[in-house]
Amino acid sequence: MDASTLIELVHQYGYPALFFCLWLGIVGMPIPDEVIVMTGGFVTTLGLLKPIPSFLVTYAGVASGLSIGYFLGRWLGAPILDRVIKRKNNKYLLKSQLLIEKYGSLSLFISYFFPVVRHIIPYLVGINKMTFRRYAVISYSTGFLWTLLLFMTGRLFGNYIEEIGTVLHRYGIYFVLVFLVICLIGFFLRKQLFTSAKYVKQDDNIY
Repeated sequence: MDASTLIELVHQYGYPALFFCLWLGIVGMPIPDEVIVMTGGFVTTLGLLKPIPSFLVTYAGVASGLSIGYFLGRWLGAPILDRVIKRKNNKYLLKSQLLIEKYGSLSLFISYFFPVVRHIIPYLVGINKMTFRRYAVISYSTGFLWTLLLFMTGRLFGNYIEEIGTVLHRYGIYFVLVFLVICLIGFFLRKQLFTSAKYVKQDDNIY
């Protein structure tokens, strides 16, 4: 399945097509999550869907799809993970385990930027009995930013979705670095604007 097929599904079935394609990613949907999320943004520029509902449905599909892995891992344990690995690849399990060993809870954040790994990490933290509250705070907040970034990428560069998706698959770690740089720039700009506004307000009070 490619982006054009997904666009046709959206044209026929609307918002549910986006949601279920992302939701089924946990069982091996034959199209990368990144491409689906970017397509969710692109179709809003074609007039097929409205931007805000499309984003919310896309985000819901991402969050709920990964949450299934968490709950399956927590309730069913290792046996369910064995079935998932058979469908994917053992090297991704090893990479996921290394991330958890090295970064702990932060691995949930990092995993969003690595294909397949993002689906395995929730199983592992569920098996390790991470509390749902902790899982939700990290996974859902990161998922929101990740979805927003890709959704807007789809709106701006919709004609190159598959090419961008390929790059993200190959160089996921660099996407993490770009994402962090954007967050830091946004933080400092916001801080600068807040400081400037504070000084302006103080000057107004003087006069």
